[in-house]
Amino acid sequence: MSFAVRKDPKGVVVVTVDGQLIVGNRHELKQKITEALDAGDRRFLVDFTKTGYIDSSGLGVLVSLSRRIREVGGDLRLAGLNEDLRTLFELTKLDTLFNIADTTAAAIAGF
Repeated sequence: MSFAVRKDPKGVVVVTVDGQLIVGNRHELKQKITEALDAGDRRFLVDFTKTGYIDSSGLGVLVSLSRRIREVGGDLRLAGLNEDLRTLFELTKLDTLFNIADTTAAAIAGF
């Protein structure tokens, strides 16, 4: 499990989640995004292309981050959800909270 952070040419902070987003590592994701937010970044994309599983605490941290980013006028988008993860977001109605794109390129283009 790891997180890779990069900034694309449009200035979007892209965080790639490699593995699972679960109770044991959710704080690391929160820390990485919070540091960028505190540094002045306002556009974020979490790439789940390499992610197979997100537990309830992982969903919770995404909701928390989304709220915090919106409070400062920012935007958090998601991309690369596999079929199971997309179903999870639909069942929990989180697909109405997040802008979800099929690919990182599509998500970045939407900013």
